[in-house]
Amino acid sequence: MSPNETTSPAITKPTSSHKLRIGITHGDTNGIGYELIYKCFEDEAMFDLCTPVIYGSARVATYHKKAFNSDGVFNIVADGAEAQEGQLNLVNCIPEEVKVDFGHPTAESGEAARRALETAVAEYKAGKIDAIVTAPISKAAINSEKFPYCGHTEFLSASFEGEPLMILCNKLMRVALATTHLPIRDIAAAISPELLESKIRTLSQALRTDFLLSAPRIAVLGLNPHCGDEGVTGTEEKEIIQPVIDKLNAEGIDVFGPFAADGFFGAGAYRNFDAVLAMYHDQGLAPLKALSMEGVNITCGLNVVRTSPDHGTAYDIAGKGIADASSFREALYAAITICRNRRTHLEATADPLPKLYHDRREEGGAPRRFMRDTMPQE
Repeated sequence: MSPNETTSPAITKPTSSHKLRIGITHGDTNGIGYELIYKCFEDEAMFDLCTPVIYGSARVATYHKKAFNSDGVFNIVADGAEAQEGQLNLVNCIPEEVKVDFGHPTAESGEAARRALETAVAEYKAGKIDAIVTAPISKAAINSEKFPYCGHTEFLSASFEGEPLMILCNKLMRVALATTHLPIRDIAAAISPELLESKIRTLSQALRTDFLLSAPRIAVLGLNPHCGDEGVTGTEEKEIIQPVIDKLNAEGIDVFGPFAADGFFGAGAYRNFDAVLAMYHDQGLAPLKALSMEGVNITCGLNVVRTSPDHGTAYDIAGKGIADASSFREALYAAITICRNRRTHLEATADPLPKLYHDRREEGGAPRRFMRDTMPQE
């Protein structure tokens, strides 16, 4: 293997030819998760793209349905493998009563979110679904001794193989994060050469496998104002970020920077790159969301396909029937596309020798005679 090649545990080989089964966790039961699901599948064309499998509560789903007079109908199934095409299937993970209190995070709503997520992960590992789309959760509500994680990404990292990378996408750009849910005071200490190299390699590989870009161009932002001003406002760019960029460039990975974040986004330089690596959460996501709120959160680098809408539980409008399902719909589209792209990449990069050997054999194992084998020799 050459230095610039990386293996990707994120690519998994499909085991069947069924229509893609997309597992959808219901998120926080006091938020807008069910409203997004109902609204998204009001469009029957969505069933042409995938078979949805909701992981949640039949009672909570019914309560939400009545709250905003949805016509959605669930087909209750034991697991994702029993999901019926053309229907909104639901795996009842929480059979007991769950109190719904729209707009308020509670321990009960957090526990319901946790159980739905863990069930979906278990069924993905068992091959019963092809991807996971997560409705928004409350980090405060779900966090507990049973769920000691800052969010979905950290939980999925502990559940699957690979190095996770959060990529936020909209129609304008892709922004990946070197650090995710860290307090600002801890970010500088977390930025190390090893971290940046790992994130850039994962991002480059994800752009190839999940987005089918053969030669992706990656921009890297600086950490400090004006990229440190030659050390006046910080030295991380000169001592950490630039050496990593130089190393990866020498290996053939097209990575550029570091760029000062304000000028980079202000001048529209993001248009010249396939993805941007930001050093911390708000550095990348504030401009992305300012330009377009129809974003999708994608967890790359793991042997799971997972996406989510790029917004939270929207407690302020929960239960009112006015939530916008655009981002959630885009998350579904992204999950479907990534599943297809990973399959395409697998087929394109598969070792051709086993197939060639099979093609050159008769059914009984004898060598197959091709026309050139029967031509008279001079």
